[in-house]
Amino acid sequence: MQRSGSGWFETLLNSHVNVSSNGEIFSVKERRSNISSILQTLDEVYNLDWYSSASKNECTAAVGFKWMLNQGVIHHHDEIVKYFNQRGVSAIFLFRRNLLRRMVSVLANMHDRGAKQLNGTHKAHVHSRDEADVLARYKPTINVNSLVPELKQMDKWGADALDYFKSTRHILLYYEDLVNNRKKVKDVLKFLRLPKRKLSSRHVKIHRRPLSDQVENWDAVYDTLKGTEYESFLHADYQMQQETIS
Repeated sequence: MQRSGSGWFETLLNSHVNVSSNGEIFSVKERRSNISSILQTLDEVYNLDWYSSASKNECTAAVGFKWMLNQGVIHHHDEIVKYFNQRGVSAIFLFRRNLLRRMVSVLANMHDRGAKQLNGTHKAHVHSRDEADVLARYKPTINVNSLVPELKQMDKWGADALDYFKSTRHILLYYEDLVNNRKKVKDVLKFLRLPKRKLSSRHVKIHRRPLSDQVENWDAVYDTLKGTEYESFLHADYQMQQETIS
């Protein structure tokens, strides 16, 4: 799911000498235009015919890519589940517990697509604190009329995906848990049957401040979520992520 820490997490995994992850390959619409295109693309990846700048000189024990739920996964889930089970594909589901934080990140990223705040260039991910600070200056205004329905839809989106793929070999992760608990990354390496290694990422977190400092109409958002099932999003936060995890 977009803006759930998948970019950071993929670069973290790609720092492992035995991992080769190919990025968000289904962002190209032609590759997901129908199930035939999807399966052909999957075959290229898992037959190791996919060119990747992430390829290593060492033996590659795990090869994969990022796949967002709105890129054909849900629409063609029956055929994809069948393919995964036939080919022995393992899936990592990465979500965010605090969907309000995800929404702030989505809105800020959409804003920068047009504003191009970094020297006229749009960047979804940054590698310096200075760049992160520039992008974090923008404080989105959240539509409180549609806020709760949108959060419910995000919840349903994730729940549906887990239900559709319950027969596959998979692991469920939350961004906040990865940030706060180093053991979670070790669990992922074990799931992928990889030897333990120190992992690192150059990604720098953009939105580091409390949510109340990052939303333009925070008071309205607070009043809208107070007393709802999503009230905890107003208070829940987490420590800053470590760029190196051993």
